[in-house]
Amino acid sequence: MTTLKVGIASYEEMKARTIAVARGERRVSRAEPKVWFTSTESFAKVLSAGNRALLRIIAEKAPGSLDELARITGKAKSNLSRTLKTMEGYGLVRLERGERGRITPKVMHDRVELDLPLSRGPSPAARRPRRGAPRP
Repeated sequence: MTTLKVGIASYEEMKARTIAVARGERRVSRAEPKVWFTSTESFAKVLSAGNRALLRIIAEKAPGSLDELARITGKAKSNLSRTLKTMEGYGLVRLERGERGRITPKVMHDRVELDLPLSRGPSPAARRPRRGAPRP
């Protein structure tokens, strides 16, 4: 599996970034986050301990349907459906539609990496001193 890189940015920052990319004023690097949250609180809510446990169960047990997942977890199917649709929106799971409308959840990544800059300055790579340059 893979690592999903996520970032935190306000709606205004995400909008400005998207517009700059669309206008060709900015290029997206491979190292940049692919998924964005508007706050650390929203990140923490989506990846709460309970939701991470749910992702582990899906990855380990590979339930064939939401009904089966509900039986395994003891949670209501409607609650699981809502939670998984939110996770799908962030690229954490894929909900595959099968025969007779059966929905099968699949975990898409085995790790999540949070890119959380503490200042608005250049990226950490840009701040690294060059080889041989004196360190502050």
